[in-house]
Amino acid sequence: QLQASGGGLVQAGGSLRLSCAASGRTFSTYFSTYRMGWFRQTPEKAREFVGAISQSDSSTYYADFVKGRFTISRDNAKNTVYLQMSSLKPEDTAVYYCAAGSGAIPTIPYFAVDYWGKGTLVTVSS
Repeated sequence: QLQASGGGLVQAGGSLRLSCAASGRTFSTYFSTYRMGWFRQTPEKAREFVGAISQSDSSTYYADFVKGRFTISRDNAKNTVYLQMSSLKPEDTAVYYCAAGSGAIPTIPYFAVDYWGKGTLVTVSS
């Protein structure tokens, strides 16, 4: 099970940190073997890739629209992945989802997601 938290209302230019805690039998043993990613979705757009982090060397990958503003990190000891968001813009308003994938593609294509978490809403006011 993946549980995202940390969403809320923030003014444009502000920061927010999302967390995604993994629990259950699978993740308690194998969390460090999963690529972890963040996606987001609005009513007007399909769910889109935001960023991902690899299993052990923690290489990170980002969508162009968040590069330089968002940072993904993970703590395998706590079975948790984070999304630090800075310089937020109103267009970043969305429901953010964490995901776990075990495939070889580092940006975790939609079809390669093994587990989805429930989303957390981020609202950026102008």
